Amino acid sequence: MLFDHPVTGEADVVLIGAGIMSATLGVLLKELDPTLRIQIFERLDMVAAESSDAWNNAGTGHSALCELNYTPEKSDGTIDISKALHITESFEISKQFWAYLLGAKCLKSADEFIHSVPHMSFVWGDENTEFLRKRFEAMKQHHFYKEMQFSDDHGHIAGWIPLVMQHRDVQQKVAATKIDIGADVNFGALTRGLFQYLCLQDSIELHLRHEVRHLDKDESGNWLVHVKDEITDTHKKIKTKFVFIGAGGGSLPLLEKSHVPESKGYGGFPVSGQWLKCTNDTIIEQHHAKVYGKASVGTPPMSVPHLDTRVIDGKRELLFGPYAGFSTKFLKEGSYLDLVTSIKAGNIIPMIEAGIHNIPLTKYLISQVIQSQEDRMNELREYFPDARDEDWELKIAGQRVQVIKKDEEEGGVLEFGTEVVCAADGSIAALLGASPGASTSVSIMLGLLETCFKEKMNSTEWTAKMKTMIPSYGLSLAADADLLEKTRAATSAVLGLVS
Repeated sequence: MLFDHPVTGEADVVLIGAGIMSATLGVLLKELDPTLRIQIFERLDMVAAESSDAWNNAGTGHSALCELNYTPEKSDGTIDISKALHITESFEISKQFWAYLLGAKCLKSADEFIHSVPHMSFVWGDENTEFLRKRFEAMKQHHFYKEMQFSDDHGHIAGWIPLVMQHRDVQQKVAATKIDIGADVNFGALTRGLFQYLCLQDSIELHLRHEVRHLDKDESGNWLVHVKDEITDTHKKIKTKFVFIGAGGGSLPLLEKSHVPESKGYGGFPVSGQWLKCTNDTIIEQHHAKVYGKASVGTPPMSVPHLDTRVIDGKRELLFGPYAGFSTKFLKEGSYLDLVTSIKAGNIIPMIEAGIHNIPLTKYLISQVIQSQEDRMNELREYFPDARDEDWELKIAGQRVQVIKKDEEEGGVLEFGTEVVCAADGSIAALLGASPGASTSVSIMLGLLETCFKEKMNSTEWTAKMKTMIPSYGLSLAADADLLEKTRAATSAVLGLVS
């Protein structure tokens, strides 16, 4: 049999995938218990090469300051900011953890991965400008967003984002919000920094070009992780007490191979991404903001357009998009058979039902796939009227696999967030989904720890360490304005951010 080989190693924890999630969980666990033996397996020849890479979507520093899809308008006309509050607090928790790691010399420099970039929303038309005004009024009342500004004056907005307003029709009704405490994060650089630190610790092994092929349990309840060494073309079996599947789009197939009951009913729908990348440094230097618009009616949340200042490997960049595409791959470096092989008896009904209920998404993807460069440039010109074809090139981004899950009423629903699936005994967990995953990685991993390591997380020792790493741990930044002001000032000082 393919997997009939002896145990060649043991670990307390096995992390599958060398992205931001595994890096975050590995560092958290090692800080909480330095004696842990951790092995990490990555199928590619470098870390952070898929969804965590700076060019593969993860990098906007999602904190709900400008993303309009996180603040929907309810049927009564009011704005629901509850999801925005959750995401904002999650990003504040991430910043606390990163600040701790910098202070403890676990990371070398904040400048390598995070920079202050204003976060803005920009809309046009009567309906959209009224929505943005109501959103501003709702958010301004909360201490998270007290620094937010609103304007519907062309000249005022031009002072914020001159490229967006240059040669725009003066009769067009526009509105914008701006908040200066936003950030841009290079999650590829951050992930590499976290793994550099991890690999300096005792009892940590990072295995590149190693693909996990199968997972099963032995009689004593330990997991047996079957791995192929792609370099030597040999197989090994690792025995471990806990497995985390943080393999991006590759997580769903591995979760299915675990055969835990909690994996039943989950499916995945892959969506590829593309950006227009500015190649003119003069234009790049004239824009310094993340400017998010409002998705067109009938389009999914992933389609929210933005003109995005990024800092990648020390250089300012300017991107516009995303433009969606369709591929049956679950990973950028995956197989075209990924979607087909993920369909099982337990998830085929939810996947079919989700497809039936998401016909607009199918139409949207078809329209995106057949887009010409002229079509893409015309979309860009809605945000940058003077954009010239010769200043922009198309760049392929990463793959996202949206979660499909069972639903009692609809049979199957398509989710656009992230979800951690944990076995009942806490011995295995997998992260499924996409945005805003990377920005909320610390909160997501804390939730995993509280589920899978519940007893230890409730211990005096681990609780004290958590308070050291994340001063607001166990408290609510959303409910305590003074606590937010104190922690935000402290983390901003360490991270070199506007506070």
